[in-house]
Parts: sequence; C-alpha cells; structure tokens
Amino acid sequence: MKTFLFSITLFLLVSFSVAGQNSSRGKDLKWQSSYKKALKKSKKEKKPLLIYFTGSDWCGPCKVLDKKLFHSEKFGKIAKKDLILYTADSPRNTDLIDASDLKVNKYLKKKFKVKSFPTIVFVNHKEKVLGTKKGLIITDYYYPFIESMIKKY
Repeated sequence: MKTFLFSITLFLLVSFSVAGQNSSRGKDLKWQSSYKKALKKSKKEKKPLLIYFTGSDWCGPCKVLDKKLFHSEKFGKIAKKDLILYTADSPRNTDLIDASDLKVNKYLKKKFKVKSFPTIVFVNHKEKVLGTKKGLIITDYYYPFIESMIKKY
C-alpha cells in the first residue's frame, strides 16, 4: 500500500512539474504592448507581424489555442527568430486592458474584417495582409501556415 501511494504521489508531482514548465514557455515571448510599436519593430527587424485576435476571458477555443500553440516550445523558437507578436484582445471584462488598447483592437478587428475568434492575421510593416487563419484547428496545422507567412514576407 505504501508503494502504491508513493507511486501516485510521485506521478502527480512529476505531472504538475511538467505542466508548469509548459505553461511558462509562452511568457518568454515578447508580445508588443502597442500596435504602433509592433509595426515599427516589424519594419526595423524585417519580420512579419502576427496579430492574434482573441477574447481572452471568454473564448474557449482562444484559451486552447493560446495554451497549445503560443505556449509551445516549437512556436517559441519560431517566434523569437522570425516574428513580431501583437495580441488584439476583446475581453468581455473591459477592465482587463486599457481603454485606449480596446479602441485600437476594435479598430484592428474592423480593419482586418475579423468576425470570429480566434483569428490570426499576418501583416507586413505597411499593414498589407499576408494571410489569415481562423478558428481552432489542430495546432500542428498552424505551423505550415506560419512558415509560409514567414517565407512570404
């Protein structure tokens, strides 16, 4: 019985440890604090801008995409090397982000004709749309799209 309890305890500790490591990867990424800064950085570094349209506090598929794609080690490596990142959040709880950011994100949603969440839009520094991916699909299918956007830039 002691061996059984020890085994279960060890399994749970290892599981929580691995889960904690996976969730911290996305925090290492540099998401730009403003859209204007993101565009300037895109021009300066000659990298495409990934705009992630989300409803962070209410959109279930967005939460899954965030966890499974943006917090993955594979995405982290690609993003650090080849992308500029910006989140255009549309939370129901408007206290979660600044009023000015809400206004910008609403403008971007209209400008890029985003009608559903999650949506990823790639643009160049002149705001020309390179490509769009909508909805939650198996995250492995995002990688060929992301790589084609990087090559297109």
